[in-house]
Amino acid sequence: MDAQSILYFHPAPEGMYKNDALKRHWWQKAALQGRTLTGESSEEAFLLAECPIPSFYYQKKPWTPEVLSEAMDEVLQKAPGMADAFLHPEIMTHMSEKYRERWEPRRETVEHLVSVLLARYAAVCLYEQGEAVVLLDESEETAWQMEMTARLLWPYLSRINRLSFFYEEVEGVDIWEETADCLDAYGYEYGLAPRMIPYRDGEEGCRCGTEKCGGVILDYCPSTRHPRMRHGERIVYMDLCSDRTKALACGRKGGEILYVSPLKYLDTAVKSGYDRKM
Repeated sequence: MDAQSILYFHPAPEGMYKNDALKRHWWQKAALQGRTLTGESSEEAFLLAECPIPSFYYQKKPWTPEVLSEAMDEVLQKAPGMADAFLHPEIMTHMSEKYRERWEPRRETVEHLVSVLLARYAAVCLYEQGEAVVLLDESEETAWQMEMTARLLWPYLSRINRLSFFYEEVEGVDIWEETADCLDAYGYEYGLAPRMIPYRDGEEGCRCGTEKCGGVILDYCPSTRHPRMRHGERIVYMDLCSDRTKALACGRKGGEILYVSPLKYLDTAVKSGYDRKM
């Protein structure tokens, strides 16, 4: 079976392109260049490639969604294995609604990447502290997020003794009934009884209450839900949506919280690749 490739489209480093434009002449074709960053390894089991994108298409002309999408698609088709794209948020701003869904990474890609990050950065914390906290997004997303969480945590459940889910409470929806299959599986296999904790309504929308969180936090929400962290413990914050606000908030905690996200991982991989070339 072909290895999966993740092709990361990101803003080009300063000075990489003359005048920050892809084309120097109007008659040239808009051809982006990708390159492989890593080979397939037993740990990652995927190929990582990157494609820098300059600020402008030609001279000071901004990218149009159609032109950029076509140029990226050509690079993606050349990527080895079963390829999927991951766009830096700045690149995604060039996309209209028509193209945005086309360039969202598949859930399977995100899950694959997060499973690698959990093994690399969170496994020790899960084994030592035995606690995982999951921040679920809106209620219509609950089913697939519960299923993905079960697959992500399955290798560590023998050492987890405390599992909590924060969820959005919706009138007329019984969360215990909606998630019964997933919750029962934890009990049947490991005797684990997860807690289901509803978010509280606040001025800025749903947010966690006074319950303090520790261990490894899996956050599916695109915006912060303001979880309260226990002090004096090493916490791994796994942000599946790679939100900058959350990254900054974790950075202000004096080193107690290790912030991990797909975007941070990909940016680090790209920077390391350029540093090796210098």
